[in-house]
Amino acid sequence: MFDSTIPFGEPELMRASRFRRYLPQGDDGSALVLVSPQMASVSPSLMADLEHGAKHEQRTEPLDVLATCVRHAQPVTVHLQCGERAVPLTLFPHERLLHCSVPLDTLLAQREPELKVIHIEPALLALPGESAWYRGRPGPYAIAGMCFHSLGAVLWDLALHGGRHELLPEITGPALYRVTYGLDMGDTAMSGTLLSALYRLRRESSRLRDIATWPGFDRDRAVRLLNGLYLQSGLIVSRSHPDALRDSWFGSLGHR
Repeated sequence: MFDSTIPFGEPELMRASRFRRYLPQGDDGSALVLVSPQMASVSPSLMADLEHGAKHEQRTEPLDVLATCVRHAQPVTVHLQCGERAVPLTLFPHERLLHCSVPLDTLLAQREPELKVIHIEPALLALPGESAWYRGRPGPYAIAGMCFHSLGAVLWDLALHGGRHELLPEITGPALYRVTYGLDMGDTAMSGTLLSALYRLRRESSRLRDIATWPGFDRDRAVRLLNGLYLQSGLIVSRSHPDALRDSWFGSLGHR
């Protein structure tokens, strides 16, 4: 385990303003360091991606940061500002688990600009042995009444209701989208229109602009659906389909 950049002995949930006082500053002293330098020894590629994101508008958007950590399959602790408090989330991508010490309904009730990333560092917790915590899944989030939750369910909620309104970088651009037949949404609650879209995407490949015209959808909701499905590892993105290539060709003409 790595030593936290935040001192121990403090209350578990300190005020976000106080939390920031412990964070290192950049070389010019003008801004706080979003990504702990310790991340470089854990995963240089993850460190590079997180630093790249920190230079753009998604630097504090939880979905972008969590998606990057999941893509690299690296356990990390992401500190979020939730109201006036700093809340640590520890991600275990391989096990599809997330540790959070506050009730998730409290955390997920916070939306932009209240919920944002303030620091990222190597995982501060170790995943306990399976026999010590797993006794079944009573609901869509909590596991065995402990502080471990389904990572997929949290990502799905953030995709549908969080602050990101555009496609994640990995799935943007001219493409057709389809859902894998083996996708298991578990206990994730879905409305009728979302279920209808899910079944339709299992049968046919569709473009973003087509999905946006389906009943109950607009462009924003279509984007959120595709982001959510991608983060469940249930989305097939085809860039070689003739319709996708045609969109790419006409799109390039539009930029001339």
